[in-house]
Amino acid sequence: MTGAAVVALAVALAGCGTTKGEKGEKGKKAPAASSPAAPAASPSAEGRVRMPAGPPPAMTKARDTAVGPVMVTRLAGPKSGVTGQVWVWLPPEYHDPKYAKTGFPVLTLFAGGQSNGYNTWAGSELPIPEEDARLAKAGKAHPFIMVMPVQNFSGDEKKALDCSDIPGQPKMATWMAQDIPDWVRANFRTLKGRDSWGVMGASTGGFCSAKLALQYPDVYRAAVPIDGYFAPDSRLWQGHEAEKAANSPDQLVTQGKADVKMLVTAGGADGYEKGVVRSWMAKAVPPVAIEYYEQPGGKHLTSDFKKMIPDALQWFTKNLEGPAHD
Repeated sequence: MTGAAVVALAVALAGCGTTKGEKGEKGKKAPAASSPAAPAASPSAEGRVRMPAGPPPAMTKARDTAVGPVMVTRLAGPKSGVTGQVWVWLPPEYHDPKYAKTGFPVLTLFAGGQSNGYNTWAGSELPIPEEDARLAKAGKAHPFIMVMPVQNFSGDEKKALDCSDIPGQPKMATWMAQDIPDWVRANFRTLKGRDSWGVMGASTGGFCSAKLALQYPDVYRAAVPIDGYFAPDSRLWQGHEAEKAANSPDQLVTQGKADVKMLVTAGGADGYEKGVVRSWMAKAVPPVAIEYYEQPGGKHLTSDFKKMIPDALQWFTKNLEGPAHD
């Protein structure tokens, strides 16, 4: 890790349906909902690349960056029944004719806070597209497809969906870990299997990234929870304690079922946060493999999450397959 004291317990512990008319950032109406144009192409016995199965998806530009636009769509999930906004950034290499037959690795990014109608990774506060393009040009990181979903459909924290299928609520885990990957595979050039898929988030997004990686190790190979927590806290779990426990990273990490790699971080200036993260790591059971990074002087702030971007991208590059062609 560049720059700081990695407490690098490289602990191989071998061990975060909408309503119609959903609004995007700044009050702009999101584009019409899109569904997978066709089922994701079935893996063949030969080849590593999964080519798109249908025409380009319906997307609109959310913002420009110096390294290509961030696009947005409203994705109607056939398995979950959930419709929500999803932002996508494609690296410059994706559009280069030299890479026309190349499949790319995928990172799914979850925001802190409620993420109701926004995802901070799609905005300018966390310039991850620019940093990825810079590192990829220097040969230090893969050029990643980046996928950034909303996480809630209310700003009321009591109604947070916890990136889960809470009984009687929108099936967010199914939308996030099944419908969205299916849509990405159907519409963009990716690689077959899970070894090129990662998930990352900060704060609430840290909870989501840890939880989904542990629940869906067939989808994700690696995760980076940044300054996260590990116990569901939505009021919507009331009366569903068994289901709540089944969706708790505190429980999932002890089960010894998920062969996933994680880089888990905490801010060095936050003693409570360090305790939460270290306590959770101590529960991990193989084949989960966890590394720990403590950001010197780090606080629970977006400005400090931003500082984690280069290290996180390089860690993913070491732990996920890169672009490949047949």
